[in-house]
Amino acid sequence: MSYVDGFVIPVPKARLDEYRKMARLGRKVWMEHGALGYHECVADDAPVGKLTSFPRSVKLQDDEVVVFAYIVYKSRAHRDKVNKLAMNDKRFAKMDIKNMPFDTKRMIFGGFKTIVAA
Repeated sequence: MSYVDGFVIPVPKARLDEYRKMARLGRKVWMEHGALGYHECVADDAPVGKLTSFPRSVKLQDDEVVVFAYIVYKSRAHRDKVNKLAMNDKRFAKMDIKNMPFDTKRMIFGGFKTIVAA
């Protein structure tokens, strides 16, 4: 079964184009290093829940939108190999980690073993 890295990210609406540009570079780098799939999705129908929800999970502010992203790999070992290559890719050297187009402190991420897939 495959392995997935998943992300929930609060992105300021005013910086969504900048985020999209960064995501396109991410897609190119991860896919070139062997990822099986790379997806970045902007919330279109993710209401604020009474107890939990995507907006609540990242303490979404009025001027932000939720991005749900995921990268697919063959296995966790494959993910670890691809991530190492991607994170050391020279195309990311110019990125200013202190000026990302989203609040890195409120980003949620994790690795997941697939248990059902189509």
